[in-house]
Amino acid sequence: MKYIGMPAGMWMIFRGHFRKALTDDLGYDHYGAKRVTNAAKLKYREIIEKLPEFEKEDRFKTNIVNCAVLTAFLLSMDRRPSAEEVTRYYEHAMTNTATKIFCRMGGKKKFTDSDIEGMKKTASLRAADRNPYSWNMDYIPYNDGSGYEARFYKCGICVLMKEYGFYDLVPAMCHLDYTMSELGGASDFVREYTLASGGPYCDCGYKKK
Repeated sequence: MKYIGMPAGMWMIFRGHFRKALTDDLGYDHYGAKRVTNAAKLKYREIIEKLPEFEKEDRFKTNIVNCAVLTAFLLSMDRRPSAEEVTRYYEHAMTNTATKIFCRMGGKKKFTDSDIEGMKKTASLRAADRNPYSWNMDYIPYNDGSGYEARFYKCGICVLMKEYGFYDLVPAMCHLDYTMSELGGASDFVREYTLASGGPYCDCGYKKK
């Protein structure tokens, strides 16, 4: 993957929020947060340039780029934070104006014909069969019409974070699913299993509000 376009843009949008969260959530002072951020920029670029390019139809490129940002900061920190600390840190870094706008836009489309058609196309793509940093999923509508489940069998975040020694911190990223669903305003997020916690799959359920 080339460090141009969306990957470079995502760094520009989110770097300040990840830096601020270093101070707010992990106890870094201003200079320490700046030093970690500068080091993370180099790590981020290295990670991005090692990733394969995603297929045009693959909707999960943004997910792996977000994971690359977090991984770059983790690699650059003075100490390894706990899963609880990373959960709080990542949520605060990602819950910013850009994310809120994105979630509200997604919420307006949730459960529409175009949303459901998109889920079906993503399920049929099975991008992780060709790209280990992508995802494979099934689209499963609820029989009572209350929403649907996206059931994942392969997860690019799990692959990337395991590669860099942070597999135990994957649940910190999984937790953001609840926050993003709430920000979207159209669904309640429900989950029983995750691959990172040893489950048979990740069940991402969206119940209509």
